[in-house]
Amino acid sequence: MAKRIKQYIPVGSDPLIEKFVCCLMKRGKKSIARQIFSDAMEVIKTRTKDPPMEVFSKALLNVTPLVEVRPKRVAGSVYQVPVEVNPKRQQTLSIRWILGAARDRKGVPMAQKLAMELLDASADQGAAIKKKQDVLKMAQANKAFAHLAK
Repeated sequence: MAKRIKQYIPVGSDPLIEKFVCCLMKRGKKSIARQIFSDAMEVIKTRTKDPPMEVFSKALLNVTPLVEVRPKRVAGSVYQVPVEVNPKRQQTLSIRWILGAARDRKGVPMAQKLAMELLDASADQGAAIKKKQDVLKMAQANKAFAHLAK
């Protein structure tokens, strides 16, 4: 039985990668999360001629939301008020949506699901992009309540 060679991303290489790996991690298994991420980068490298980190960055950029809706209670009614998203939350939401969309895919290992979702998001398709578009549509539909935002 061949021993599996573990290829890790250098620790502290990029804060964005570290945040992504921490969000990918379940039950404190950071080494497994790192391995899944590096395997996903390998899959991206075989599927496309672009550098994997560029695909990763482009995918996060494409999924990043600019506006979202927040519930606001006014005189007993709850309105969905569109508000701009601050940069830290933009990053958090894009990571959360990509990982959620990758976890929803069935039938293949997590590294492949993550790689496919990152490739789809970098090409402006996939479930994470659909989530972003749904949030944008909701914000546009409720534009009339924008004056209620603080």
